[in-house]
Amino acid sequence: MADKRIVPVVMPKWGLSMKEGKLTGWLVEDGKRINVGETILEVETDKIAGALESTDAGTLRKRVGEPGTVYPVKALLGVIADDSVTDKEIDDYVSSYVTPAVEEGGEGEGGPKYDFVDLPDGRIRYAKRGSGAETVILIHGFGGDLDNWLFNIEALAENATVYALDLPGHGQSVKAINDPSLAVLAMTIVSFMNAMGIKSAHLVGHSLGGAIAMEIAREAKDRVKSLTLISSAGLGSDINSEYIDGFINASSRRDLKPVVEQLFANPSLVTRQLVDDLLKYKRLDGVDAALRALAANVFPSGRQRARLDWNGLPALVIWGREDRIIPASHAAAATGAQAEIIDGAGHMVQMEQAGKVNALIKAHISG
Repeated sequence: MADKRIVPVVMPKWGLSMKEGKLTGWLVEDGKRINVGETILEVETDKIAGALESTDAGTLRKRVGEPGTVYPVKALLGVIADDSVTDKEIDDYVSSYVTPAVEEGGEGEGGPKYDFVDLPDGRIRYAKRGSGAETVILIHGFGGDLDNWLFNIEALAENATVYALDLPGHGQSVKAINDPSLAVLAMTIVSFMNAMGIKSAHLVGHSLGGAIAMEIAREAKDRVKSLTLISSAGLGSDINSEYIDGFINASSRRDLKPVVEQLFANPSLVTRQLVDDLLKYKRLDGVDAALRALAANVFPSGRQRARLDWNGLPALVIWGREDRIIPASHAAAATGAQAEIIDGAGHMVQMEQAGKVNALIKAHISG
């Protein structure tokens, strides 16, 4: 039987396809008292780099993982325990630890890693995790895909059924967008809910996804239980039009990398693989036309169409204080909503400060 006094620090599973990660460095020393939510080490995956936050309090008794080394998901990196546990017990635990096998999309992990559904607008890729009573739908932003939620979907699925999907024109969904408007994208989400048999859900929208969520709240209020708007479009008219143009026009790694770095307070989080994956997406047939049409319609003349309205529904607004795409000052327009500004994060606050964002969303949904 496992000793419950000892808490393993393991290589996390960030995202549906992660199998391994590189431990790039420790942020705390042996003997350091750790609090819940404190960042303790940094990991780089094939998607992005990030910091691991502790889910337990205690003393970091022993660091096992070596910086610069690649480890499989769930491999032991360190041990947290109180002083009542002896050094020998710590050493015995480390020597006997066996890395658990990671299931490839089995029932225990909520079904297949990815799936597809045919909607009136075309084929849509989605992921489903968890089996909780509450249903959450994650809606990404302009130029993104469902992997924008790779630090969030597993955590939210601990006590909810969570769906993330690629919008039309994005990821592995249909590339053609016949009418690149908020109204049509909102109805795509409603059509997805119909196909999945979802009567109503908590909508979590990032950037453009936030504006889409508000559109659904206006047009189909009975389908929405609550809104969480993260770095949301639609709360003001300002937007970094140079970012939008730069993302659309970039055709090489050299051009795209500095554009993508604007999404983060810490640009070092942008990995070479992340940039390469975005370039592959942008080179797919139909993507350029879809992005240009969507930008022209939703961000005409480099401005937003402010459509602040969530139809009286419970709303949570989250922003990274260092957002360089849509200013965090827009959160002040969210009268009647709970507004949270998070330090040390930019536009992709749900990635840079995932632990804080996940905790806020969980509390909002349960409340």
